[in-house]
Amino acid sequence: MSEMASGDKMGGDKKQVRVWCDGCYDMVHFGHANSLRQAKAMGNYLMVGVHSDAEVTEHKGPPVFTEQERYKMVRAIKWVDEVVEAAPYVTTLETLDKYECDFCVHGDDITMTAEGVDTYHIVKAANRYKECLRTRGVSTTDLVGRMLLMTRSHFKTGKDEYSVDLPPEASLEQGATAHSPWTGVTQFLPTTQQLIQFSSGKVPKPGDRVVYVAGAFDLFHVGHLDFLEKAAAQGDFLIVGLHTDPIVNRYKGYNYPIMNLHERTLSVLACRYVDEVVIGAPYPVTPDLMDHFRVDVVCHGTTPISDDVDGSDPYAEPKRRSKFKQIESGNDMTTQKIVERIIEHRMEFMVRNMKKEKKEMAAYEGLLTRP
Repeated sequence: MSEMASGDKMGGDKKQVRVWCDGCYDMVHFGHANSLRQAKAMGNYLMVGVHSDAEVTEHKGPPVFTEQERYKMVRAIKWVDEVVEAAPYVTTLETLDKYECDFCVHGDDITMTAEGVDTYHIVKAANRYKECLRTRGVSTTDLVGRMLLMTRSHFKTGKDEYSVDLPPEASLEQGATAHSPWTGVTQFLPTTQQLIQFSSGKVPKPGDRVVYVAGAFDLFHVGHLDFLEKAAAQGDFLIVGLHTDPIVNRYKGYNYPIMNLHERTLSVLACRYVDEVVIGAPYPVTPDLMDHFRVDVVCHGTTPISDDVDGSDPYAEPKRRSKFKQIESGNDMTTQKIVERIIEHRMEFMVRNMKKEKKEMAAYEGLLTRP
């Protein structure tokens, strides 16, 4: 099943270069978005195949998000023109031809089937394969690992509600040692160039109704997505204020946020409903902020609103101006629920991560020894 974006056909005699990407896109993050951005730049129409839950489970292990959630998340990435649901795990020439794609694009890492076969070996042999640079410092394996390590020292130390005593043989430190050159945990180093690449570069036009929302938007997920779509519908230009890591930790506690401010910024900027991001926005929506951005309406979802440090309502100013609106997204997904999914199936995800690391290390060592 596929969904066609309207108005994207090329006019005149200019040839439309159709690009194919595929993947699991589990826990869609800015690394996925960055690869799709690069792929779109190699052509002018981007089709993205997303694997089904059954395929992901067979070849990688249980996905964190359901296939329907993953389809929706990929459709919302602003460089994506069309999504193909339940795409085959191994990319074939038949798939490229069926969707009239000129070539396939993937990052400069290796993706393998359960049997250890390169999923792109067919298109590589036919010279219908191109590579883009993988975004260093982030992967789904990495993010799952961060949640599995929520019992370790990060923002807070000691035991919390997620703490459990694991046997030594199940230790993440012993099992998934993050030695893989592709999905191992490395430091993410943000640059101004990345922000420019992700930014739409738009400014409100005269007469545009400006909408402002603020929050953590940690582990950007379908709940955030549905809320932003509804918020964007309240006006013409949507600005998202992202709180700093210490502020998020203050009102969420434990080891939140899972993703730092720079990572969260790129994840939100990749969303097609978002026009601008305020990096490190103040927790209270201040008069200066509203005046500076000429905000017409400030929206918030139905989740509880924590008081500011002095006990005041952070939305007092937009309420005073009669510019506050609470909206119902229709989706009850939260970052907390994602963490609970991981914690509930902790051992399954630990095993998944360890197996993935082992396969990748074997493939990497094979590349090093190849003449």
